[in-house]
This record gives sequence, C-alpha cells and structure tokens, in this order.
Amino acid sequence: MTDDSKKLSLLDSTAIIAGSMIGSGIFIVSAEIARKVETPGMLLMAWIITAVMTIFAALSYGELAASMPKAGGQYVYLREAFGPMSGFLYGWTLFAVIQTGTIAAVAVAFAKFTGVFFPGISAGHFLVTIGSFHITTQQALAVTLIVFLSFYNFREIKSGAFLQNIFTITKIAALLLLIVLGFYFGWKGMGQVSNFTPAWPDVISITTLGVFGAAMTGSLFSADAWNNITFTAGEVRNPKRNLPLSLLLGTGSVLLIYILANIVYIYILPIGKIQTAENDRVGTLLMETILGDKGKFFMAAMIMVSTFGCLNGCILSAARVYYAMAKDGLFFRKAARLNKNNSPAWSLTMQCIWSCLLCFSGTYGDLLNYIMFAVMIFYILTISGVFVLRKKRPDMERPYKAFGYPVIPAIYIILASLVTLNMLIYQTRFSLYGLFIILLGIPVYMVFKKYTGEPSAVPVEHKT
Repeated sequence: MTDDSKKLSLLDSTAIIAGSMIGSGIFIVSAEIARKVETPGMLLMAWIITAVMTIFAALSYGELAASMPKAGGQYVYLREAFGPMSGFLYGWTLFAVIQTGTIAAVAVAFAKFTGVFFPGISAGHFLVTIGSFHITTQQALAVTLIVFLSFYNFREIKSGAFLQNIFTITKIAALLLLIVLGFYFGWKGMGQVSNFTPAWPDVISITTLGVFGAAMTGSLFSADAWNNITFTAGEVRNPKRNLPLSLLLGTGSVLLIYILANIVYIYILPIGKIQTAENDRVGTLLMETILGDKGKFFMAAMIMVSTFGCLNGCILSAARVYYAMAKDGLFFRKAARLNKNNSPAWSLTMQCIWSCLLCFSGTYGDLLNYIMFAVMIFYILTISGVFVLRKKRPDMERPYKAFGYPVIPAIYIILASLVTLNMLIYQTRFSLYGLFIILLGIPVYMVFKKYTGEPSAVPVEHKT
C-alpha cells in the first residue's frame, strides 16, 4: 500500500476520468451518427441523450464508489451486489474485449493520425504478409505505443497520473481552442445558422427511433471510460469524497465540451459534409475549412495528443481490476503480484499482450460495436446494484448517496435497457458476439473456481 502523499488527488482522479473519456471518438463518430440520423437536430440529440445518461450513471455510481473504495471498482460492486460470478463475468469481459478492445481501437486511431505527418504509416503499407494476414505500419505503431505505455506504468501510480494530467490538460485546451475558433470563424461568415435546419425528419417512426438508438453507439463509446477511476480506488486520496466528486466533475466537463464541439461542427459544416468527411475525420474537415492545410496538421496533432492521453488512462486503470480478481482467486495468480513500485506489473503485462493482439482483429468500427453492447449490460447491472445493496446491506456506510435516488438510477436503467435492446435488434451480429464473450466467461469462471477454490463473497480490501 502506498502512503497518502503518493496517492491520487482530486485533480489526478478527475484527469484520469476526462483523459480516459476523450480519445478519438469526438473527432470521428459524428460522421457515422450523421449518416444514420440524417438531420442536425437528431445528431445533437444523440450527444445530449448520451450526456444525460452518462451523468445519471455517474451520479448513481458515486454511491458505490464512496462506499467501497477498493481496487477493482465495478468488479467489486458487482461482486458485492450479485455474487462472485457476476463480478468475474464483468472482469472477464473487461479483459476479453471492453478495455483491451478500447486500448486497441484508440492505439490504432493514434497511428492513423500519425500517418498525416508520416504517410508511410498507413493501413495500406504492409510490413509482413502471410497469406491473407497482414501486419501494417499502422498496426505496428499501435502495438509499439501500447507496449511503451504499459511498461511506463510499471512505475508508481503518481508517475502515470502525472503524465495523464499533462495530456488531459493539453487536449482539453486544444478542444476548447477548436470550439472557440469554430465559433469565431463562424461568426466571421464561415458559419451558417441554416445548417441547423431542417432539424428533424419529416416523419418520426418506430424505425426512425430504432436507427437513432443504433446511431448512439458511437456517442456512447466516445463518452465511455468515465468509470476508470474506480478501478484505482484503493489508490485515491480521501476516496469517500474525491471519487464521487471526480466522477461528476470529469463527466460533466467532458460532455459539455462534446456537445459544444458538435454545435460547432454543424455551424461550420452542412450535414452533408459531415456525413461524407474523408475517413470520418469531421474534426479535421472543420479545421481545414477554417484554417486551410494548416488546420489539417493541427487537428492531426491534437488527436494524437488526445488518443495518447486516453490510452495512458485506460492502460493505467484497468490493470487494477485484474489485480483485484487475482486476489480473489479469479484470475491468473501472477496478476495479484505488485512490483517494487506497488504497480500490478504482471496484470499490466497480460493486458498489454491481449490488447496488442486485438490490434490485428478488425476495424475501429467493429471494435466499437463489439464493446458497447457488453458495456451497457454491465452498466445496467451495476446501477441496479445500488438498489440491491440498499436492501441487502442497509447498514453499509454511504458517505455519498446517489443523487435523486430512486428516480435517477431508475431512469438510467430504463434508458440504458432500451438502448441495449435496440443494439440487439439493429446491430444483431455485433451484439450477439458481445453476448457470446460474456457467456463464455461462465465456463472460464468454473475453471478458476475449480483450481483456486470457492471465491469469497466477503468484502476484501484490495489496496495497492
């Protein structure tokens, strides 16, 4: 266990949340959303509903975080509410696809935008070809970055947090600059209020709503990873205060920036241009429109900073979940070991290897779709855990109680359930793949249980 001076402050915690949330999605996914929903009003509404859902989740999640400030976060909450298997299925899915898939997708996005400066780094430049299998320069750079940041986080957590703070502050400043420049040049004549009309489709049918729900996969992915700070809860200073506060500050500030960025996109770019942005690079198109060729390079550099910080936050935090699982006998034993810097080095290494392999598994969009169905299922279960633990453990210390309980947690569960059902209907193949990954965890759980004994359901302190 680290001493208090080496733990994460409120600033560190908020930076991990904001830095993990802001990756490449805000600069890319609006193109795909726009193609599906077709009107500017529906595009903005997708981001607004995502913001409402995420803040509602964070307000509810804060109760669990303040009550159980242990390494492992969501794994611990599910274990305490529904038993060891539920916690394991989350941790298993986190390792199999949720966090490692996010790491892979963000690393590939970093490499993709590096190609703006170095054209030799691209999806079409092959380093290795074996039959139909290829390793591209883009994939090689993504893997190199994952390995570098994984080994960097073998150091004390404050080292990773320091790097996170620098990149989070830089990319928030850059995003704010994008917004300010967009409004300034828009006011100077490049913007058109008419771009916001017609705001809505002429007819809104069940099919329209279904397509809208499917389009929200992109905005939800861009807003995800807000819960990453709870994975490192055992290393947060004054967690009963700082965890719920950082959740609110981190999610609220990022989501406001996201909505403003999309208003600027629409103000400068007609919806048709957003839909047809090259390689879905809406942010790049915006900056090229207002600054010319200089804007293209500015945006590429900005996204590289953004994805680098996002990647560091994701790598730093999730390894603590596998560490907590290993302490319960539900993951490889070596993952429970800490190095001399109190860092879960083996856990980081295992996460690194699998994330690197996922870099070769598919496109950014495929990884996004695999991830979100599983993510939403576990968010629904976790917020349901607030209700379960209120009844199951009424005497549990709750330094912070979910704001608006029971209404706000219930609204989140209903909205998230509708979105998840919609994914199953409109993105069936990807959703079933995500469900398969979750269910595959059941026999894996049985194997761990057989060889390590019955996992304890008694709360255990997992602090590094």
